[in-house]
Amino acid sequence: MQENLILAFILTALAGLSTGIGSAIAFFAKSTNRNFLSISLGFSAGVMIYVSLVEIFQKARTSLSGFYGEQIGYIYAILGFFAGILLILIIDKLIPSYENPHEARTIEEMNSEINQERKLKRMGLLTALAIGIHNFPEGMATFTAALTNPNLGISIAVAIAIHNIPEGIAVSVPLFFATKSRKKAFWYSFSSGLAEPVGALGGYFLLRAFFSDATFGLVFAAVAGIMVFISLDELLPTAREYDTGHKSIYGLVVGMFVMALSLLLFVL
Repeated sequence: MQENLILAFILTALAGLSTGIGSAIAFFAKSTNRNFLSISLGFSAGVMIYVSLVEIFQKARTSLSGFYGEQIGYIYAILGFFAGILLILIIDKLIPSYENPHEARTIEEMNSEINQERKLKRMGLLTALAIGIHNFPEGMATFTAALTNPNLGISIAVAIAIHNIPEGIAVSVPLFFATKSRKKAFWYSFSSGLAEPVGALGGYFLLRAFFSDATFGLVFAAVAGIMVFISLDELLPTAREYDTGHKSIYGLVVGMFVMALSLLLFVL
């Protein structure tokens, strides 16, 4: 258990701090590679949707059914799933769309908007804050999965890391134009990802005293809902927006296949 705890924290930290990769891309890429972005986001969505519905939700249902009985446990699993969706939906609604990192934009679009924006630093800092708020439940999702199943945790961490990269761009670009400092912009963007490991530890210590099969099941059901919502509301629409054909769908299918294969190898 202790080894899983350390691994879970490391995976969560790496997934969250991948915003730093987005910062580096924003600094060194003159244009957005739309095909790569589309395929990567589609892949991430495929991984998250498949693992949420096939693995995480089923584990939640099994755990809750063992505690409450088959019928009541299934009902609680469904309620937990939609409670997770409601949570991330409320977070999205509380954050203005322009400063919402889940409204992804390319480097070119950010530069175009930035040239007309007078309060760049405020926008960058608010975006960093918004990312922190979003990353808190994502950190709990990664940490909880890795704590119970390290292989599952690795897959989720990779998927979340991919979708955190555009968020790093959203923070670093406006701050760079405001401060003219690549270093400051990078560290603000990099630090915004700390919300994921903080969310993981906060959730762990908060729930540890109440942890049981019922708590585990409800948390996992909510995690499945959160990940499905992020995939459908953010990843797939963004992947399709920057697609030039069916590349986002190819990425989606490959992501599902890779996730299915990894789960199959774990069973075997």
